[in-house]
This record gives sequence, structure tokens and C-alpha cells, in this order.
Amino acid sequence: MRDVLVVDDDFMVAEIHRRFVERVDGFRVVGVARTGREALDAVRDHKPELILLDVYLPDMTGLDVLQTLRAAGEEVGVIMITAARELDTVRGALHGGAADYLTKPFEFAQLQAKLTAYAARADALEAGSAADQSTIDSLFGSHGAARQRDVLPKGLSADTGELVLAAVRRVGEVSSAECADIVGISRVSARRYLEHYLSTGALQLRLQYGVGRPERRYAAV
Repeated sequence: MRDVLVVDDDFMVAEIHRRFVERVDGFRVVGVARTGREALDAVRDHKPELILLDVYLPDMTGLDVLQTLRAAGEEVGVIMITAARELDTVRGALHGGAADYLTKPFEFAQLQAKLTAYAARADALEAGSAADQSTIDSLFGSHGAARQRDVLPKGLSADTGELVLAAVRRVGEVSSAECADIVGISRVSARRYLEHYLSTGALQLRLQYGVGRPERRYAAV
């Protein structure tokens, strides 16, 4: 279970984010903070693995919180969740080592995709002492990640596409039925996403032979 700290000065917004996180398998909220100081104290007390961090806080900015954590040697994961869209703020989040950035307002599926992708990256980093080039490329968002962000065919959603790719990376190899169960979509939809990413080179195919037709199984490149 991955422990999450929600940081937002708006009580209702923080509660919505808390409920969203609790709906994602493998994540739980261990605290809610409404100021930068509360956030820093909560990191010390609860030791979360991940922070959902707003930029606009009453006593300091979320970037100040991020900088303070890094200066103290805290390696906690941070996803910025904020209405701030200024490039200076985005640049500051990148330079501060934020794992991701999500602008408000957003739907549950968007946050779910961010959390699932975060978990996949964390799993990859915890998998062993060495990484091959494809794993490194996926962690740094190059090559395969660039292909994955190609324009999707009509009727396919980028947010759901991220969930599909994250599910494949997390499990290692899936059938369309398994992917559908993990993501929460129909088998037909799962097959469409998987076949699209297969065609772009983001996924590879393995045929599993048995009784009847061979089963199509998809894995990350």
C-alpha cells in the first residue's frame, strides 16, 4: 500500500482529492495538510511515499515546500496538483524533482492515470539493482513514452490510454480481458487501445497457444 499526503488549503478540494485517491487500488491517504508548515510536519510524522501538493498555500508556495523537502534530503514522491499553469511554476516543479503535474480542475480518471503511472515507475525502480535501456527510457519519458503520446484514433481517450499503458507496465503482460478488468473498461475497448499501442510500437505482441484460437498477449517494449 502506498501512503499519500494530500496538501490543499481548500477543505472541500482536499476532501475530493482524498476520496479520489482512496478509490485507486494500492493507495491510501494517511494525512491532509492545509498549509506548507502542516505539510512539512506531516511528512515528518507520517512518512508518506507520495504527496499531492498544491502550489497556492497560505504560508508558502508548494514549490517552497518541495524545495525545503529536497534540501532536507527527503526523497518523497511529489505530484503537483494545482491551478497554476505558468511556465515558471512548471519549470520549478521539474527542477525540484516533482514526479508529475496535474492542473485543476480534473476528472478522477486523470488522477488515477497519474497515480498508476507513478506506481509503475516506483515498481520499476524497486525491481532490482540494474535496469535495461528500455526501462531507463520509460522512466525518463523518452523514446517509448514519446510514441505513447501520439494522437489517438477517434473514440479513444488519452487518459484511458495512460491507464492501459500503466496497467501493462505494472503487470508485465496482459490479455485484453485482463486489461479490461484492471482498468475498468469493456474488453472491446481494451482491445482497441492495446492494438493501437501495438501499431505504434509502444507494445509488443506474444501469441499464447492452447485450445482454440491463440490468445493475444501484450507487453511493453
